Amino acid sequence: MGSLRIIGGAHRRRVLKFPDVPGLRPTPDRVRETLFNWLGQDLTGQTCLDLFAGSGALGLEAASRGAARVVMVERSPQVAAALKANARLLGLTCVEVVVADALQFAASAGVPPGGFDVVFLDPPYRQGFLARLETHLPRLLQPEGALYAEAEAPLAGLAGWTTVRNGQAGQVFYHLMRQVEHDGASAA
Repeated sequence: MGSLRIIGGAHRRRVLKFPDVPGLRPTPDRVRETLFNWLGQDLTGQTCLDLFAGSGALGLEAASRGAARVVMVERSPQVAAALKANARLLGLTCVEVVVADALQFAASAGVPPGGFDVVFLDPPYRQGFLARLETHLPRLLQPEGALYAEAEAPLAGLAGWTTVRNGQAGQVFYHLMRQVEHDGASAA
């Protein structure tokens, strides 16, 4: 079993277990701390989508920080069961775990009208998921929303969202993106 620690919010310092599945790599604590500094520590009332949920590090962290709704999409039934168990353990009724392929979910009707406030993308590397998701991002994400993406290489942006903050931890490149208006100003 692998483990992760919630680093902020109501469930700070709680340690959660997840299955030891090949390719499952939780976002490191240091990267999550940076991301939630960028987003603001309090996500009260926001809706979040963790499209490649895996260990649940990003979605559970958002829920701990007050998100009103967190949809976590995971294709592995074993991993999804662990996500549900962890959400129950923490009493996070705002978390909805969907067992589905991320690309199929992105193309489905399971997205709220207007999209989510924050979308987390941490797909398996070197499989082209980010490029294949670009056409769905305008529907998944509110125009003023925040898009977070991890990748094996730096990204200038995705589908109209431009990288406004970025960093690197080891071989992981992480990015916070916002939609940029035509005059070059950020929409948020």
